[in-house]
Amino acid sequence: MPSPQWVVEPIGWVESVLVDADAAPKQGTEGAPDAWIAIEPAFEHAIADLAVGDEIIVLTWLDRARRDVLRVHPRDDPAAPLTGVFSTRSADRPNPIGLHPVRIIEIVDLRVHVADFEAIDRTPVIDIKPVIQVSNDPNSP
Repeated sequence: MPSPQWVVEPIGWVESVLVDADAAPKQGTEGAPDAWIAIEPAFEHAIADLAVGDEIIVLTWLDRARRDVLRVHPRDDPAAPLTGVFSTRSADRPNPIGLHPVRIIEIVDLRVHVADFEAIDRTPVIDIKPVIQVSNDPNSP
């Protein structure tokens, strides 16, 4: 069956002091700096209900990643066995979508300031989603 094509348009861009992927932390909790998400004006109403303190998941398109890689040494450790990318958080993968849980620390106009964001400068942001707390209580609605 032929593969359908999809178009993903950025809703914004990362503004960060991180400019080198090799020097960036692997995860936000590993010493990543605060950074900004600059939202495109067309999406102004989409961020209207975001608030300082909200935990969000930022989805990025890892535009500098390799799309032909299917197996990697996790965390770039050559001593680690080769592992399929779908079992890792490697940026290199067929569809290089980044997943970044962050907390909003400030919102100024069309810019959202977030904590512990390991994405590098000018990375396209493709979506923002709220973190939803899931209860393990079987009696919870």
